[in-house]
Amino acid sequence: MELSIVIPVFNERENLRPLYELLKEALVPWSANSEILFVDDGSIDGSTQELRELARSDPTVQVLEFVRNFGQTAAIAAGFDHARGRIIIPLDADLQNDPRDIPRIMEKLEEGFEVVSCWRRDRKDAWLSRVLPSQLANRLISWISGVHLHDYGCTLKGYRRDVVQHIRLYGEMHRFIPIFATWAGARVAEIPVQHHPRRKGVSKYGISRTIKVLLDLITVKFLGSYSTKPMYLFGGLGLVSFIGSGALSAVTLYQKYFQEVKAHRNPLLLLSIFLAIVGVQFILFGLVAELIVRTYHESQDKPTYIVKGDS
Repeated sequence: MELSIVIPVFNERENLRPLYELLKEALVPWSANSEILFVDDGSIDGSTQELRELARSDPTVQVLEFVRNFGQTAAIAAGFDHARGRIIIPLDADLQNDPRDIPRIMEKLEEGFEVVSCWRRDRKDAWLSRVLPSQLANRLISWISGVHLHDYGCTLKGYRRDVVQHIRLYGEMHRFIPIFATWAGARVAEIPVQHHPRRKGVSKYGISRTIKVLLDLITVKFLGSYSTKPMYLFGGLGLVSFIGSGALSAVTLYQKYFQEVKAHRNPLLLLSIFLAIVGVQFILFGLVAELIVRTYHESQDKPTYIVKGDS
């Protein structure tokens, strides 16, 4: 199988048939060697029945049905696990992504890139509630991760199978796959794509999702920088606490002997003791985290490196 299209679906009944028809037109060059994989994420509006009808009428259409709503990231992860194509392209079911951009993604992948991230340059969403928070989040993600892309939130992307088959997704982390891929040595390209306003159905995105993404970003940064060496983070914080404790202790002694400030009445002494206790706790956290990481890698025989060409 050359190409798998993965589409998470949650209450998009009115958009499914038009999306299917656009996909069939876009996939003509790969009609004999492609599949369309819909992941029904617990829809309750009749989307399930519509997808079943599509699957019965077209053998290239596959449907995965969740027992309840697990979220977009889980749906994309399930699509990756069940896709058979050498290339995997996820896109939303709301018709805001344009399937006619798929050939351009394929062309970019054929140039040798492992990931093609799409950029909704002329985005057709509400500016204050959707576009502005997304722009701010994208800049923050690029700054923290060091992977500079304009649009992490666009579901439409192209992946080589060997890049994503070992990635495990949680929370809202599907948008961070280009970061994981870059850290693993993959080449990532970015292309502008079309974006259309939603005409049918109800959007599932809101400001709350932006907050979740920012919280997930903290996890991604930790996994990327400290997943195999957590002591560097916790130990560093512990040392900073000890330095602060020592400095405050010195100030307390100076005030006691040169300014006649009683130590037991000096709040700096309590703060110094507090920082010393926190420093010990941080170092202990680091030791425990080191044990957990070593147990994780050694018990499952997981390497801490990636050899080029391994799949």
